[in-house]
Amino acid sequence: MTAPVLSLRDVTKVIDTGTHRVEILKGISFDVRKGEFVAVMGASGSGKSTLLGLVAGLDTPTSGSIRIEGEEISRLDEDRLAVLRGRKIGFVFQSYQLIPTLTAEENVILPAELAGEDYETARKRAQELLKTVGLEERRDHYPVQLSGGEQQRVALARAFIRKPPLLLADEPTGNLDSVNGRQVLELMLSLNRSEGATLLLVTHDRELASHATRIITLRDGQILSDEQRAAA
Repeated sequence: MTAPVLSLRDVTKVIDTGTHRVEILKGISFDVRKGEFVAVMGASGSGKSTLLGLVAGLDTPTSGSIRIEGEEISRLDEDRLAVLRGRKIGFVFQSYQLIPTLTAEENVILPAELAGEDYETARKRAQELLKTVGLEERRDHYPVQLSGGEQQRVALARAFIRKPPLLLADEPTGNLDSVNGRQVLELMLSLNRSEGATLLLVTHDRELASHATRIITLRDGQILSDEQRAAA
C-alpha cells in the first residue's frame, strides 16, 4: 500500500489565554490516501477550521505530527512552508480570494508565476483549466466583472495550476446559490478525478459532504466518527 498523501498523528491545539487553557483539538489522528475525497464535518466550534489551518501550515499544532507526502510540516520554517504550500497544496476558499487588479487568466497563472515556472507554459495550462471550468471566453475579465459562481470557478482553476497532490477546500460553495454551488461542486469533483489530486473538504453542508467517499465528523475537538462510504 502506498504511503498516505496526508497523515495526522495525535494532533492537539491548545490556546493559553493566560487565565485558562482552551483545548481546540484533542489527539486527532487519521490518514488520507491518494485520490480520496474526504469531508470534515462538525458544528461551529468543533475544530474543523482549526484542523484545516494546521494541515495548510497556516498554524502549528501544540503537539503531534502532520505529514504531507511524508514530510513533517510542523518542523519547517516559514520559507520552507511557503515552498511546500506552493508545490503540494491547492486552496479553494469560501470567499474566492481573487486579486481584483488581475484578470481571470492572470489570477490562475499567479501561483505558477510566483514559483518561477515558465510563463508561456503556465499561461497555456491556465487557458486549458479555464476552458475546463467553462470560462474560456471570460479569461480577460476582472473579478468585478464575474459572478460569484464564475469567481469560484476561477479559484478552482487557480488551485489546480501547479497540479498539487492535495487540495484543501473551506466551505467552497458557502457564498453561492444552489445552482452555482452544484456547478462548482461538479467541477471540483471532475478536476479532482482528472488531475489525480486528493481532496480534503471542510463543510457544515450535508448535501456537499454526501458526495465524499469518506466523512470525518468532529465534536468538541475529537473525531466522533470516520465513515467510509460510496459517494452520492
